[in-house]
Amino acid sequence: MNTTTEQVTCLGCRRPLRSAASIARGRGPVCDRRARQSAVDLRDFTPAQVDAARELIEDAAIVPLRGRVFRTVSTDGRELHLTHPATCNCAAGLKARRCYHIAAARLLLAA
Repeated sequence: MNTTTEQVTCLGCRRPLRSAASIARGRGPVCDRRARQSAVDLRDFTPAQVDAARELIEDAAIVPLRGRVFRTVSTDGRELHLTHPATCNCAAGLKARRCYHIAAARLLLAA
């Protein structure tokens, strides 16, 4: 008899989950605490920016690099940007403005 159990991993760090509560949440205790502490705050973004951020995620145009840093694609698809939930190296981000890349990074980290 060949019985294999599929191992459930944390959505945040990909470590194996063992407790029933963690499996139900999909996150380990540390990643769950971090996710709750960094609840998505999109008040600084316009509705158009939030829509663009969701579209960026749906199009898989934002890819995690390491930690909280992402590689994002520009609207026209010609440029790549480095994005963190606090800043971005796109034209708006370099002028210390909020861009939709930042909103997408925040949404992905909270997912």
